[in-house]
Amino acid sequence: MSPRLPMIHGVTECTETLDGRRIEELDLEFSNGERRRYRRLCTLGHGAVIVVPLIDAETVLLVREYAAGVHRYELGLVKGRIDAGETPEQAADRELKEEAGYGARRLDTLRTLTLSPAYMTHEAWLVVARDLYPEKLAGDEPEPLEVIPWKLRDIDRLMLREDFSEGRSLAALFIVREWLGTR
Repeated sequence: MSPRLPMIHGVTECTETLDGRRIEELDLEFSNGERRRYRRLCTLGHGAVIVVPLIDAETVLLVREYAAGVHRYELGLVKGRIDAGETPEQAADRELKEEAGYGARRLDTLRTLTLSPAYMTHEAWLVVARDLYPEKLAGDEPEPLEVIPWKLRDIDRLMLREDFSEGRSLAALFIVREWLGTR
């Protein structure tokens, strides 16, 4: 049985970060009467998508792009923000066209993934894109992204690469591999 959620007595918006997120402070009371203040980083916007584009039943498309946080080029999945008025599926299809040059006739939303849920509100929808066709849209990337096909059976080699370090991409590939195996 899950414990009762803490009672929120108040939420105070404290500051705004450089990337537009805000830090909130929560005044919480736990079921045992203990009271604490927690801080959380709140993401603005409408959420994000992580797209697993399958060019065939065994092959995912990865993209290589510059990652400013670690100042190197990283392999990963197509990902991006959900714009106002978009569903996760619409955002996934748009991002796929912008980053990889493909559209998808079939999109399956599996679940959300979080980043550091202990102190962040960020959630990203995991979307599987299948029945791909070539279509390119202009995106916000400053340079064309390299698109690299990767066999799902070779995830063990991918997970040990220095240039594939984003946890959401790795988790998404394992989730999708298992999901495909049960279908």
